[in-house]
Amino acid sequence: MRVLVAGASGFIGRRLCPALREAGVEVRAMTRAAPDRYHGAGTPVRADALDAASVRAALDGCVAAYYLVHSLASADYEEKDAAAARTFGRAAADAGVRQLVYLGGLGADEDDLSTHLRSRRRVEGLLGEAGVPVTTLRAGIIVGHGGISWEITRQLVEHLPAMITPRWVRTRTQPIAAADVVRYLVGVLDRAETIGRVFEIGGPDVLSYADMLRRVAAIEGRPILILPVPLLSPGLSSLWLALVTDVDVRTGRALVNSMINEAVAHDDGIRTLLPFDPMGYDAAVRVALGERAAGDAR
Repeated sequence: MRVLVAGASGFIGRRLCPALREAGVEVRAMTRAAPDRYHGAGTPVRADALDAASVRAALDGCVAAYYLVHSLASADYEEKDAAAARTFGRAAADAGVRQLVYLGGLGADEDDLSTHLRSRRRVEGLLGEAGVPVTTLRAGIIVGHGGISWEITRQLVEHLPAMITPRWVRTRTQPIAAADVVRYLVGVLDRAETIGRVFEIGGPDVLSYADMLRRVAAIEGRPILILPVPLLSPGLSSLWLALVTDVDVRTGRALVNSMINEAVAHDDGIRTLLPFDPMGYDAAVRVALGERAAGDAR
């Protein structure tokens, strides 16, 4: 079985491609750069999600495709993501693809969702607009080396022993290890029970952002004092993050706006289809820190 992974060199894509290979799947790794610059698992194919012809060529012979593309760092990311999803979905239909798999974000539809989460929801719909059924996995904070949300957590703990924080540190989320996200992504491929469905995924721990900061500090043996205040607007929060982490202001603003929305899984239907015990938060943190240490050692 041949599948295309759009976003193969990203945080999740570079983990997903080797996992698919290990499962016996023939992987095409979609990249906007020259194929000889791709060094991950799978056969690289050059394509841009906004270029229908290149996407159709990349999808030739594929029965399924993973869509892990987003433009969060762009000022007009909503429009870009919508256009890319629409283009990719139509190209998939033209190529005869039977299943699209998309990784979206947790958040209750009845809530006043942030611009970022509304964009993720819109992408879900646009991907399937041309008729190819979409399997969506919605996740909250994904814990793994290189993930933006995880890097914000780690860098805040390591750079600030005391911090005056926005109110969103009290918001609850359900973090999940990157390895478990990949396990779910591989598990839903080419299964009739998953076609056209939305699943919520999360680890076993429901924590506030403040809880996560404190637990990372405890694991690293660092002091931490958190003082939430009501005065830090999303704009000021994103500037604050840019000062103390390496996350750019635009990306920080999009993520901060999403942090006001509770990101907790309320439907555990995926656990029946793919029964395994996801990693707890502390274990996921230790794995992420180990990955970083191993990368630094190289």
